[in-house]
Formats: sequence, C-alpha cells, structure tokens
Amino acid sequence: MSYEFFISKRYLRAKRKQMFVSVITFISVFGIFLGVAALIIVLAVMNGFAEDLRTKILGFKSHIEVTTDMMGPMKNYQDVGAKIDKIKGVVASTPFILSQAMIRNRNGVTGLAIRALDTKTASDVVSLGKIREGDLKYLNTLPPKVLEQFSPDDGNLEGIVIGKEMAKNMGIFLYDIVTVISPVSIATPIGMVPRMGNFVVVGIFESGFYEYDLAFAYMSLESAQKFFQVGDTVTGIYIKVDDVYKADVIAQKIQGDLGFPFWAQSWMKTNKNLFSALKLERRVMFIILSLIVLVAAFNIISALIMIVMEKNKDIAILKSMGATSRSIMKIFVYQGMMVGFVGTFLGCIVGLVVSLNLQDIFLFVEKMFNFKFLPGDVYYLSEIPSKVNYGDVVVIVICTLTLCFLSTIYPSLRASQTDPAEALRYE
Repeated sequence: MSYEFFISKRYLRAKRKQMFVSVITFISVFGIFLGVAALIIVLAVMNGFAEDLRTKILGFKSHIEVTTDMMGPMKNYQDVGAKIDKIKGVVASTPFILSQAMIRNRNGVTGLAIRALDTKTASDVVSLGKIREGDLKYLNTLPPKVLEQFSPDDGNLEGIVIGKEMAKNMGIFLYDIVTVISPVSIATPIGMVPRMGNFVVVGIFESGFYEYDLAFAYMSLESAQKFFQVGDTVTGIYIKVDDVYKADVIAQKIQGDLGFPFWAQSWMKTNKNLFSALKLERRVMFIILSLIVLVAAFNIISALIMIVMEKNKDIAILKSMGATSRSIMKIFVYQGMMVGFVGTFLGCIVGLVVSLNLQDIFLFVEKMFNFKFLPGDVYYLSEIPSKVNYGDVVVIVICTLTLCFLSTIYPSLRASQTDPAEALRYE
C-alpha cells in the first residue's frame, strides 16, 4: 500500500473537530449512492416498458402489414402470400380482415373492431394474448356439447373470441350467444337495415392492453367473409420476419417486389412516434437523474477543500519531508475517488437488486396499502416491467466515477501548491 493511499484513508476517519467535514463526506457518498441507484432503476423500468410495449404490439399485430392502396379489398391474396413467403427474411404470413362493428347482448351494446384471421396460419405470425377461457380451435367448428345447448332457431352459429374487459363490462360469459351488427346495411322489403348475425363466444383473451381487451374481437376468416359479404377477399396480409430490427428493410423489398397497388408498412413506421417518444424520454430522464450525481460531486469538492484547509500544516510537513506535489495530489484524488467508489458500489448493488425484483416489490406495496400503481383502465400496462441493460449500468458507473475524478482535481491541485514555508511560518 502506498503512503498516499494510507494517508487518504486516515483523512476519511472522522475526528471530533472534523465532524462537519465527515458529515459532508457522508452526504456525498449518499448522494452518489442515490443517484446511481435511481439511474439504474429508472432506466431498467423504461427499458422494460419499451420492450413490453414492443413485444405486445408486435405480438398483437405483426412485423409487417401489406395492404392495398386506400385499404381496399385484396383479391388473389393466396398468390400474394405465396410470393411474399419466398422473399428472404420472411418467416410466415397470414391473411386478415379488419372491420368495425357493434356487439349486443342482453346487457347492452358497444362498438368493437373485428379482426378475422386464418386459424391455420395466424398462430405462426401473431399472438392473440393469453386465452383465459375457451379455445381458438372452436372459431370454425363449435364443440358438440355446446351445439346441444342451442335450438335450431338460433341458426347456423359460429364462434367469436372477445377480450376480457369487454366480457367483464357487458357481463358476457363463455358460450353465451351475442349479436354482431355490421355498419353496412342490406336492402329488405321494409327498407335498409343493418346486417346482423348471432355468434357464440368460444374464447376470452387477455392481451395485456386494456384498450385491446375492451375493443377487439376475433373471428375466423371464413366467418368474416360470409358475415361482411366480401367474397374471397381480405383486408391485407400480416408478415413475420426473422429479425424485427430489419423489418423496415424487408418491407421495402416486399414493396418493390409487389409494386402498385400494394403497400407494405413495418412496425417501425406504424409505431415510430411512440418509440421515438420513449427514446427521447429515456435520454431526458438520464440527464435529469444525473444531476443528483453532479450535486454529490460538488459535495466532494466542498469536503476536499475543507480537508485541504484543515490539513494545511500536515501538507506543509509532508512537503518539507520530501513529498512531491504529485504525491500530495494523489492523496486527495484517492480520497475523493474512495468516496465515489463506495457510493457507486452501494448504488449499483441496491439499484440492481431493486430492478431485478421490482414487480415483487410493487406487489408487496400494493397489498400492504391496498393501492394499484398502474390501473389498467388508465395505463396501457397493468404491471411494472423491468429489464436491466448491463451496458447502461457500465455507462452509469463510468460517468459517475469520471465526475468524481473531475471533482478532485481542483482541491488536490490547490493542496499540491501549498508553500511549506508560508504554512509553517507562525508554528
């Protein structure tokens, strides 16, 4: 151990007449600890939010959407899908129909968006979330035990899957019959009336997004084509690619191969504003929380300047005994860096422990105080996601230690310039 390091450790130990300096040193350690821990936790939460949003958005929709110009019906979609599947980077594709409608039962009526999918290929491309009750396989063919419960007057019933929030708000249970009303009217002897059809609720899903669970329902592609009377056409084709971050490049390739009137859009373009806002907010939060570390660094400067003033005679004696200005600088640089290392180390430990167990901590607090941090009807997410990016942790540590080092330069430089003769003149 060098004598510079030994002396710097001795200076950190408080004596009665140095208590005020020690309090400032403790505040510096606590400030660095708080700043590092806060940075790690907040960035982990923001990383978790971004990834959770991306996962759910990409699962609910798809990596790329191909539609026709002006969202008109797409004919010969089987040939288009076969051509898309041959493009490099495409994993799978599935046709879909997207339309607005209303759903009615004995408890009321509400609007919804109906998304019809090919039950054979949809699972390879999109995720419908967690199926809380029922099964998607009954969208095409109802189970015999269910058919036995309905009379022939109910007509040729087909399946529909609705969201958890819609089921809760309208009092709909599994295997209930609901009426779907199309906004497109049909001509009858008594005039124009809305097209209506009865469907059996064969499943209740939970996507994790409150608005999706409240306003979306699923049909099979065949049922939707029959109900909306669109013939053998679809709204578009969902595509899954092997690398979500290359979806934009693959979308341009698809656009070039298909040409007019087809239009390929990647998830990066359709959700560009959302993820750009998240990225900007993450940077702003990093800058704001870094101010905590900056304030702690100023405390280090204050503490070191006070120590230099207090130890002015000691420095003069050391220089008169042969200590160089470089050695004197090292003493106070080591002292400031020890404060920085302790604060950074404790901040990293606490920040990582909290970030890796954040959901359990929030559940415990919610149960203790009977309070919901993220009510689903207000926020997109109902849970606190957290993902630690260890690259962020390394950047935080490097930036913190750099600030601590810079904060030691002026006090240590001032100490090294002490004139022994002047300091000991009246001793």
